[in-house]
Amino acid sequence: MYTPENPLIVQSDSTLLLEVQNPRFSDARMALSAFAHLEKSPEYIHSYRITPLSLWNAASLGVTAEDIHTSIAEYSKYPVPENVLAEIQEQIDRFGKIVLLKRDDQLRLTSENPELLHRLIKNPLVSKYDIRRDDDGTVLVPDLLRGVIKQSFIKLGYPIYDQAGYVPGEDYPMAFRSTTMDGTPFHLRAYQEEAVAAFLGRKDLPGGSGLAVLPCGAGKTIIGLKAMTELGKKTLILVSNITAARQWKREILNRTTLTEDEIGEYSGETKEILPITIATYQILTHRKSKKASFLHFDIFNQENWGLIIYDEVHLLPAPVFKYTSEIQARRRLGLTATLIREDGRESDVFALIGPKKYDVPWKDLEKEGWIAAARCIEIRVDLDESVRGEYLSMAPRQQIRTAYENKRKIAITQELLAKHKGRKILILGLYIAQVEEIGRLVGAPVIQGSTPNEERDRLYEEFRHGKISVLVLSKVGNMAIDLPDASVAIQVSGTFGSRQEEAQRLGRILRPTESQEPALFYSIVTRDSKELDFAMNRQLFLAEQGYPYEIHYG
Repeated sequence: MYTPENPLIVQSDSTLLLEVQNPRFSDARMALSAFAHLEKSPEYIHSYRITPLSLWNAASLGVTAEDIHTSIAEYSKYPVPENVLAEIQEQIDRFGKIVLLKRDDQLRLTSENPELLHRLIKNPLVSKYDIRRDDDGTVLVPDLLRGVIKQSFIKLGYPIYDQAGYVPGEDYPMAFRSTTMDGTPFHLRAYQEEAVAAFLGRKDLPGGSGLAVLPCGAGKTIIGLKAMTELGKKTLILVSNITAARQWKREILNRTTLTEDEIGEYSGETKEILPITIATYQILTHRKSKKASFLHFDIFNQENWGLIIYDEVHLLPAPVFKYTSEIQARRRLGLTATLIREDGRESDVFALIGPKKYDVPWKDLEKEGWIAAARCIEIRVDLDESVRGEYLSMAPRQQIRTAYENKRKIAITQELLAKHKGRKILILGLYIAQVEEIGRLVGAPVIQGSTPNEERDRLYEEFRHGKISVLVLSKVGNMAIDLPDASVAIQVSGTFGSRQEEAQRLGRILRPTESQEPALFYSIVTRDSKELDFAMNRQLFLAEQGYPYEIHYG
């Protein structure tokens, strides 16, 4: 109960202050992650905020207001402000106040508080749609409006609890192998089984749509495959790029009874619709002009899919949300390493793909040996003398690019390559000219957006098999790529402090290697520049996952 020795202070504005140097810090951090968002993480005090979305996600996992009150009381120094406890109760209660169900073959909104429901449907965000009250007090919703109504209600602060169920989809039996194609025995890890069970649901927590949030290297693809085999339905898998599509295909062939002629690729290179179809976000969002229609969205309704899997949900392009809103009768599984979206559309992910069904802290998987231990090291360097005199008179955008492309970073990169010779190393950057120059100077191949897919696949394969030990990657390195032996990453530039990008890049090196050496994640940052501000923002993600962040000077 409340005692000054505890690490937590709860403030009346719903911010939570957590002492890092407290013996109970780790346990408290774990408890808070279930219902609060980390906002700031300097050395000694981390600050969290309780938000409606964080509470609705907690409620979707069966967490009650009483559970949260108990957790807060367990770690708090002082009595918790009454208004905070009241707001927790209010928001947790809102999840489920409005229920969507199917009765008499029609979608209906219902509530134990009919007056609240009828006030909400009069709001302009909702009343513009073709919905109407029925004689029994429920609200009739056309099937195609299932998604947009959920989006509208969440904007009003009342997330709809969707219990309308799903169309069965066409049966397509398949099974998981207990032995992979190369003869290696295989079984799911306990947390993967738990994630699949959470998605499929149970009587008190129905499943069928939602997110599994696990770090890169934790086997999110395996979770998707297990869900496929458990349901035994035709499946559409949406991925970030062709490389990811082909990785999924390899995994499907390796771990299930499906054969090559049952798996189709739908991309810029191939247009196959088969019982299991893997499509890229790029082809789905392709159109001839900004005003033209999207040419390939028919794929969503072309087959009687029983499951749609969204890989890398945090990268889901905005146009896909529109069509996702129209296929709410299909089961939907989202896989992601982070709920953070740079466009702020987390509530749309919640409404349209589903709430967070399963989450496991990165550090827990590290302790169990499923992902590698990691050291995160920021190396701060002075601006190169050739531009230092002009820097302060540059326009802000030019200052940012100059700091990112600081020539001094190349020497530091070369030193790190020499220091870690013999390990598999990724060099990650944003600007094409920069990554190409580094590739030329260190004698390493470069993969960027214009690199042909066949060339990318060849280089990734050579890296996997040890023919090359260093790869230089532009933003394509943020996408889903399977490089299991990479254990050192050197980040020379990034997307303006993107926490989402930091998650992806760190994830590239978290698969455990035979040597059991800790993974090393270096960020080279220019001192006295805007880049340093961006670097502080990226640290938030690492701190949220429990990684210490070292500062060195080059």
